[in-house]
Amino acid sequence: MVIGGVVGGVVASFAVGAMRWEKDTERVARRLYGGPDGAVTEPETFSPDQEDGLPAPVARYFRFALTPGQRLYRTARIEQRGQFRMGGIGSRWSPFTAVQHVSTAPPAFVWDAAIRMAPLVTVRVRDGYIDGHGVMQGKLASVLTVVNQSGQPELDAGALYRYLAEGVWFPPVLLPSRGVAWEAMDDSTARATLTHAGTSASLEFRFAENGEIVGVYAPSRYREVKGKYELAPWEGRFARYVRRSGMMIPSEGEVEWILPEGRLTYFRGEIVGAAYGSWRESAP
Repeated sequence: MVIGGVVGGVVASFAVGAMRWEKDTERVARRLYGGPDGAVTEPETFSPDQEDGLPAPVARYFRFALTPGQRLYRTARIEQRGQFRMGGIGSRWSPFTAVQHVSTAPPAFVWDAAIRMAPLVTVRVRDGYIDGHGVMQGKLASVLTVVNQSGQPELDAGALYRYLAEGVWFPPVLLPSRGVAWEAMDDSTARATLTHAGTSASLEFRFAENGEIVGVYAPSRYREVKGKYELAPWEGRFARYVRRSGMMIPSEGEVEWILPEGRLTYFRGEIVGAAYGSWRESAP
């Protein structure tokens, strides 16, 4: 009876922890959607004159990803699943599911993931860029804190880099009207720079002939190693474009650090759902 009571108490604490985690994520996400009730203003629409002055491969991308009259939503809710690696090269992969909420005005996102490390062992991770700052939280079984970081300029920069790179899943993020400055590099590459709240991120975007973004590259991005930050090259690749809400987005992606000892691929995922618009429109 004593053992049963202990087990029951542990299960109950995990359930309460999971509920609190979900409520905290919802509270943060609702802020991205515009207020307590998720109200947003009417979105703009895309017009060809928004391509004026852009480097050729960037203009080609927007012609591919958007159409004239396309609603330029301010917010998105993106569902993912895939594999995540939390260790170094050679460490094992763990399956995950995640929901990511994104805002273009102001730039912000929150990624809420459940990573199954072993049978009956799940780590919840909440990663984001909110109010101009990067945040990262992780809890075992939604209860035991394993990471809780914020207020570090390196974390702010890393989060803004991620926001910019993942604009491929929400094309309005990458428009000049959303603060992104584009610079030509060659016929298939352009550099995008976004500055927000005193932090800047610059990425090289690589384009296919048909307009698809097939990759992003950062010569140096902050990476945490044993509690300290160091700079390393970082790369992402995208494939299998599909149309969602009138926009063309890749349904597959993977990202990796390029280290002296080799390439450390740590995320392989696919988009299994995407909704754009207000909280009510994006809610499952």
